[in-house]
Amino acid sequence: MDIRLLDVARDDLRNGWIFYECQLVGLGDRCLDVIEADVQSLSLYAGIHSKVDGFHRLLIRRFPFALYYLVEEASIDIYAILECRRDPLWIRSRLQNDRPNP
Repeated sequence: MDIRLLDVARDDLRNGWIFYECQLVGLGDRCLDVIEADVQSLSLYAGIHSKVDGFHRLLIRRFPFALYYLVEEASIDIYAILECRRDPLWIRSRLQNDRPNP
């Protein structure tokens, strides 16, 4: 099954990398490595994570991010990779905007 990272989720990754790279050179790359490993785990474990606002939510190890995805017939679509320290109302609003139209 294909794992697809949607453009808006790519932007989330880029923003996370910039934040951590500004804290310490190389930390942004470490963050991306950890997220990539968790993304790859979806090939085995997609669909087992709890649902939040209509999306499955995978909590990223070692960094305060959550990955929001949907399991489709032929793919696993990642809609957002958001920092867990954000305002929960902002996260909910963002996810509602990202939700595909039926």
